Order: sequence, then structure tokens, then C-alpha cells
Amino acid sequence: MQFDHIPNPAALNDVAREAVMVDPAFGRVFTDHMVTVRWNETTGWHDAQVRAREPFVLDPASAVLHYAQEIFEGLKAYRAPDGGITMFRPEENARRFNSSAKRMAMPELPEDVFVQACEELIRVDKAWVPGGEGSLYLRPFMFANETFLGVKPASDFIFCVIACPVGAYFKGGAKPVSIWVSDDYSRAGPGGTGTAKCGGNYAASLVAQAEAIKHGCDQVVFLDAAEHKWVEELGGMNLFFVFDDGGMITPPLGTILPGITRKSVLHLAKEQGISIEERNYSIDDWRADAQSGRLCEVFACGTAAVIAAVGEVKSTKGDFTISGAQTGPVTTKMRETLTGIQRNQIAGPDGWVHKVNLDA
Repeated sequence: MQFDHIPNPAALNDVAREAVMVDPAFGRVFTDHMVTVRWNETTGWHDAQVRAREPFVLDPASAVLHYAQEIFEGLKAYRAPDGGITMFRPEENARRFNSSAKRMAMPELPEDVFVQACEELIRVDKAWVPGGEGSLYLRPFMFANETFLGVKPASDFIFCVIACPVGAYFKGGAKPVSIWVSDDYSRAGPGGTGTAKCGGNYAASLVAQAEAIKHGCDQVVFLDAAEHKWVEELGGMNLFFVFDDGGMITPPLGTILPGITRKSVLHLAKEQGISIEERNYSIDDWRADAQSGRLCEVFACGTAAVIAAVGEVKSTKGDFTISGAQTGPVTTKMRETLTGIQRNQIAGPDGWVHKVNLDA
């Protein structure tokens, strides 16, 4: 697709950019530009632009404000050792984006256009990609823009990509996190939108997340909606359990988000000869296995935090820790391997590292 580049006279100068990139708070500082592509049921995808980052002008009757037709993705761009820039498995994000679109009755975006849009933004804002442990977080999203009050799929949509330089997701870096078990709230149920990356899922998790913070925890973990027994996922991350026999368990897909980091961990675990099961695991078993020592490590994974050890679990039924609330060797190795591949420092499976052509 041909993207029109509209000059941005208000772009930050080098000095200002470097000043705001010193340890930026996650998701608070944004690059100079954004990419937009529009869709309507008559024209299809059209009007692709790279332009100054600026507010959208929405009619008060815009469909997204009333019926929440909105989806998004999250992926990162990294500064490689040779000075180039890479993305990690963006085609997987493109595929998941379209899976979310199907579930939310929204138009599918060609996968190559999704990847191209991310590349266009990286090229124009390449000076924003930090080195070292930092990365450029990309947020592609799409929302309904039809001016209409009525419950039906919208006929107008806007796809957009914005970006922000980021450091660590959790305060204090990669130390083990604490999580709160939600007794009263569920994130998703069978037939719902749990497998779609839509804003409503995250909105539904916020009251439980606030409860977790009130109890001194970093994150909330949700149980299944039917029996309120089986561990599903955190507010925005997937979980893995590591046992003393060397095996691992992760909750199965169906009502949880098919994380790309999760998929990558599954692949790497099998490459490393680790026996891994995708099956249900109960909160009672989690507690018992942690207390007996059978459970050695637990880690959460997602694009923003990559991999974070879980050290402590709190709930109304009592608290417990996993292996003294320390980051274990399997978690450490998995994090080092995955981040090494992402930063093009370690050779990974074919197609995982996507090099951005900065001269296109």
C-alpha cells in the first residue's frame, strides 16, 4: 500500500527528544508521528498516511464511544548491536489482530499492510528507538468511526499506529512480582471475547487490578468464570508453572488471550527439551504445590514485561510464596534467551526477527 507522508513541522528537536527519553515512564512519552489508514464498506482500505501525532476529532455519536468496537495490538522494536532496528514476530501480531477483528465484527487488515504500517512509523521516528535495555513500544489499534446510534457493525473504521520509547514495565525492573487472586471478578468466559485483544477486556479487569494494588500486589490473576477454580491469566499476561521434575504447565487457550510471548516460550521450552503441558491447573493445586516445594517457579509473560517471575500470591484464603520469592533458573534462562533473540544478540528460529529496512 502507498503511504502518503505529511511533513511534521512540530517534531521534537534532538535535544528535547534525548531529554524525554531518559528513563521514560511506560506509555507516557510518545514519538512525533502516527500512521493512519481508513476503511469504509464502499471503498475498503484507503487514505494511508504517515503524519504528525495529533488528537482525533470524533463525533459524539461515533460508534466506538457507544458500542466499543475497538481492538489493539502491542509489539516492540529494538536497536540491534549493529545499529539497525528489528521487530519481534510482527506477522504474529498481524494475524492475531485479524482474529480479534473477526470476533468484534470489524474489517480485517491485510497482514502485509499491518507490518508495513509499523515499519513506516519506525522509519520516520527511528531516532526514538532507544539502545541498551530500552525499546520502542508500538501500539497498532482500530476503532469504529461511523456516526450512528444503533446496535450493528459499523461501516467506517480507522486503523492507527502510535509508538513510545519504554524501559521496564514493572517498577523496580525485573524483580519477582506479587499477584492477587480475584474472588469476585472474571475476565472472560466461554464464547466471550477473552481471545480477542479488545479494550473491553482490559476495562473489565481494572476494578480487580485496583483491588490487587490495594492489597500491595503488582497484578491480579483471574480464575475461570464457570467454577472459579482454574487459573487462567493475569490482567494482561499469560502464566507458566515450573515443577521439580523439570516439566511445565500453562493454562490452555479457549478463554484467554493467545499471547505471542506465550507462543514463543512454548516453542523455546520444547527446543530446550522441557516437557510442557497446556492444561487446566487449579488455584488449590498452585497453593499446595508451592507449599510442598513441588512447584519451583512461576513466571508471567507478555509483550510489555517480556518475562517476570511471580514471587508471592495473596488472596482472601491466605498468602504463599514460590521458592522464597526469588527468580529461578528456568525463568532467568527463558528471559535471557527470549530478550537475546528479540535484540538480535542470539540466533533464534527462522522468521522471529524482522529487520526493518530503514532506507525504504
